Amino acid sequence: MPSANLTVDPAFRVGRVDPRLYGSFVEHLGRCVYTGLYEPDHETADKDGFRQDVADLVRDLGVPIIRYPGGNFVSGYNWEDGVGPAGQRPTRLELAWHSIETNRVGTDEFVRWAGGVGAEPLLAINLGTRGIEAARNLVEYCNHPGGTYWSDLRRANGSPQPYGVKVWCLGNEMDGSWQIGRQTAAEYGRLAGETARVMRLVDPGIELVACGSSHHQMPTFGSWEATVLAETYDTVDHVSMHAYYQQHGADRGSFLASAVDMDRAIDEVVATADHVRAVGRHRKRLGISFDEWNVWYLSRFQTPEQAERGWAVAPRLLEDVYSVTDAVVVGNLLITLLRHADRVRIACLAQLVNVIAPIMTEPGGAVWRQASYHPFALTSRYGRGTVLRLEPAGDRYETAEYGDAPLLDAVAVLADEPDAPELRIFAVNRHQREPLTLDVDLRGLPGLAVASHLAIADDDPDAVNTAAEPDRVSPRRLADRAVDGGRLRTVLPPLSWNLIRLGAPG
Repeated sequence: MPSANLTVDPAFRVGRVDPRLYGSFVEHLGRCVYTGLYEPDHETADKDGFRQDVADLVRDLGVPIIRYPGGNFVSGYNWEDGVGPAGQRPTRLELAWHSIETNRVGTDEFVRWAGGVGAEPLLAINLGTRGIEAARNLVEYCNHPGGTYWSDLRRANGSPQPYGVKVWCLGNEMDGSWQIGRQTAAEYGRLAGETARVMRLVDPGIELVACGSSHHQMPTFGSWEATVLAETYDTVDHVSMHAYYQQHGADRGSFLASAVDMDRAIDEVVATADHVRAVGRHRKRLGISFDEWNVWYLSRFQTPEQAERGWAVAPRLLEDVYSVTDAVVVGNLLITLLRHADRVRIACLAQLVNVIAPIMTEPGGAVWRQASYHPFALTSRYGRGTVLRLEPAGDRYETAEYGDAPLLDAVAVLADEPDAPELRIFAVNRHQREPLTLDVDLRGLPGLAVASHLAIADDDPDAVNTAAEPDRVSPRRLADRAVDGGRLRTVLPPLSWNLIRLGAPG
């Protein structure tokens, strides 16, 4: 049986978890908004038309911040189309996803809905077809108390109090050939820097995110960040990262090691940002906003199919169905984000409902949790506090895509429970057939006992949840193991994501 060991010591700390690491993403894409979040004719819809069965699952998911309205969508979006009386809003051709946009949901509706599910909005601005003026006006509309044209328009539209939107993305994936209004790094850096400066004149207290590379296989990866940050370093707080992973053919071993790739990419962006800091003699350190990440079977989505289906409102797009294997990878990617909690301040699982999402709906019908919902919800609930640095050692395996990789990946979080300290260990066994014995040295935290061991695992790694079987894949409790002599010895099922909670006996 393969094995691994690790030592947990509270003296070795990575940093505190920013709760915004557990964010998500809502884009006007496919059925994410319409028949996802918003369906006025649904039996659970509230007075504003939002499905409360969906809202309940979003609350349970535990997302404290939600990025909106895109994504590729935002680079052709006029935010003014989505405010004011709903019946008077224009219907537009939406070019990014070849759809019809009715604008029945816009900034006002989204911000109110987000507050109702316990999340703050992270708004993206259009730097594709628009720029400084539209951005400053939107900040004024959202955040200025009143007495000016745009703030009074918000008040007239039914929101007398400012929204106080804290975090803003300066465009989206502006290096991408697929992006409306794409730019070179020099063009984007100059525009983003000037836009950031003007937005701060309206509201000095906002946080701003500059676009990094769309993904780290882009030919300009690294040089893009260096050029953009040279123009924006003093005016932004974070640089964005995006990454999606999928299984290619039968190569499940590489897919299970996707977090190895995410780890390397984060290290490389941190190194580039710190290089710009050193060259420019800047005082602050930039954070990372990993504001798009997930498992996405992009190879199944073919762009020419959009034109063939014609123009439609809320077509079914990117509705991936997630398996146990996908859920284990999602949980592993969360482990990587936690491991970099000293620099990753914000992260957004893309997306929230129907579109590569943990929550699925049917129009007029049911809502259910995908397999990937569970590791996210449990990590969001229990992964709050201080991340401890671990150096696991154990058996390894060879992957075609990422080379040598460990069978075990793990991170530990010391929770903020002053009267009853609790340690949470999140761990993945990447072996597809064999359980893994795990030996944990806990002598640095005396007095702990196992509270519970939950796992996402199944005899069928391709098992999924559906409307007919919504609980086919769910967390299952494993046998508790006692801490003996300051050591915990337990077993992780094959191809599994695990949460082990340890607290005071009793």
